[in-house]
Order: sequence, then structure tokens, then C-alpha cells
Amino acid sequence: MKRASLSAAKVWTLLLAASLAGCGDANAQNGDSWRTDFSKHVVPLAEIVSGGPPKDGIPAIDDPRFESARAADRWLDDREPVVVVDLGGEARAYPLQILMWHEIVNDEIADIPVTVTFCPLCNTALSFDRRFDGRVLDFGTTGRLRHSDLVMYDRQTETWWQQATGQGLVGHYAGSTLDFIASPLVSWSTFKDAHPDGQVLSRDTGHARTYGQNPYVRYDELNSGPYVSFFSADLDERLPAKERVVALWTETESRAYPFRELSNRRVFNDMFDGEPIVVLWSPGTASALDASEIPTGRDVGATGVFSRRVGARTLTFEAADDGTFRDVETQSRWNVLGHAFSGDLEGTQLTSVVHGNHFWFAWAVFRPDTELVLR
Repeated sequence: MKRASLSAAKVWTLLLAASLAGCGDANAQNGDSWRTDFSKHVVPLAEIVSGGPPKDGIPAIDDPRFESARAADRWLDDREPVVVVDLGGEARAYPLQILMWHEIVNDEIADIPVTVTFCPLCNTALSFDRRFDGRVLDFGTTGRLRHSDLVMYDRQTETWWQQATGQGLVGHYAGSTLDFIASPLVSWSTFKDAHPDGQVLSRDTGHARTYGQNPYVRYDELNSGPYVSFFSADLDERLPAKERVVALWTETESRAYPFRELSNRRVFNDMFDGEPIVVLWSPGTASALDASEIPTGRDVGATGVFSRRVGARTLTFEAADDGTFRDVETQSRWNVLGHAFSGDLEGTQLTSVVHGNHFWFAWAVFRPDTELVLR
């Protein structure tokens, strides 16, 4: 284990934080105006540090507008990463080019209130059910970070929540955990092919931002560390700090599959928490944290995690030559979203397993008990 080293971009980081604070809306609340009960907390308050912007200085999208896949195709590149939420037959895509600047979208899909989140510093795109303790919560940004990860707050009780784990850190719900919703991160091409009638978060957000540009240029270089301004914990040296991993977890078990292993094998048939699962990797998705223009970022691929049970049958998967997948039992063909598009099982949808595509440092700090799956 070692401490995070000082990035050459520390000064740049401080400038970025200042610029983000400056682009906060004029009606953003004062960073000191909190109704949070700070006497209730499950982590040391000293671990929660300012990220630069004040409370709501990075404005959540509370009234999201959507457009058709055909309309969005005019401004989304095929390789661009989008977060996908598919509930009750309604599929929506949330482009990282928008989430980069807002980090939180409060939405409702098929009558289910959801919040879709993205923390650029940790590469964590995660979604939650907003129904909690008999009420519907909506979330905003605190302007704080813990171990570089977004700390959200709910506007009903102003509890502070850790985005990476869904845990209440400070306030009324400290110690409670939000329910996750499966939300894979895939390319725009993958989404529109699978959901031609799906909806896409519009850039008509009510805010002036340079959507499509990445303010964190080359942030995800493999051997670079997290910014020490925001991360003072020990690094787990089993992997490079910025290695992307597919993370799975329960209260008692945590497992991670490195992207470098996945890109070589493309398929892991495995067991997790007593369930036969498959972890899939497919090429063709750009990193949002590499080049200054997101569509030109290097190919980091996309992942999907699913139960291998279909009815009474447990399937075994293998990679196909064209970037898709097939099951050994029926030779049906599948995409990375778990949709069978040909063969005996055409039209079947695998059951999603909630997972995250985190930077290794950002996952290992919260779950040091993580088992790494390596060759």
C-alpha cells in the first residue's frame, strides 16, 4: 500500500475547481447553509473535503428533457459513452457529455423515481431508486468529496450520501443505504441499435455548458494517481490506480474484474453471491476522461453483467468474432446489454446484475476486501 502521489496537475485541479465554482448558477445556495444534522455521522468528518464548488455549484438536472434517438444522433457520436436505464419497457440514455457537467439527474422512468449519477474523478456512473423510507428523495451536489468521490445530499433531509456506495454518511439517514438500479455504461451506437425508440437526455438543460468537451483531459492515464487534494488514503497497489474495473458487491462480498483482463477474454462465466453470472466486455466505447473532445477518446470498451439463468436453464457464454456473444447451449447471439438478437432465444433479455465501472483506487478504498479476478 502507498499514499497517493502528487499529480503534476494539482495546480490545474485547483484552477478547475475554481472555474467550476464560477460557472455555478447565480441562485446556487450558500455553501454554509445546511440543515444537516452533523452530530450524526458514520465516517470521520475530516474525510469529507471541499471539491471547490459550493452546495449546488454543480447543478443537478431536476427537470430533464428528452429527445428521440434519431434527434440525438445529430450530436452524439457512435463511440460516445451513455448510461442506460431500462425499466418497465422504457429505455433512456444519459450521455456522459452532459453528466460530466451536472453529475446528477433526478428523473422518473415507468413511474419509478430514479437518480442517475456520474463522478468524473472516480469514473463512477451509478443509479439509485429515489423511493426511500416512505418518501421520494431528490438529490443535489454538496460540493464535497470523500476519497475523491461525489458526496450527494437529498433535499428532503439534507443527509449527505456517498455516491460510490449509496451510503448515508452524515445526517438523518447516516448509516442507511440507497437501493441501486442497474445502469450499464455503453456506447451510443450500442444503445440506439438496441433501443431505436429509446429516449435520450437532451442538451436543453437550462444551463450553458460546453457539452461534448472533457475538462479532465488525460485524467484517466493508467499509471497516474488520484489528486492528493481530494484523496489522502492508502492506495491498493494490486492494480494501477486508474485501472478500470467491473465491481460487484454485497454487504459481505466484493469482487472486481479488471478491464485489461476483460478486454483479452471478453467473457467471464462465474458465480457470485450464489448466482451464476456472466461478465461481458465489448469494444467500441470511448473514454470520456481522455481527449479534450469526448468522441475522440481512446477505446476503453463497455461491460455488462447478468445472471446466466434463463428459465430452468443456466447458459454458458463465449465471445463471437464480431464483438458480440453467443451461448454454447443454443448458439443464440447476444449483445453487451444482454439482449438476444438471433437464434432460439431471440428476444430474450438477461436479468441485469448491478455493477459499476470504477477506477481501481476509487473502489478499493471503499471495499479493501475486494477479491480480484485475474488470469
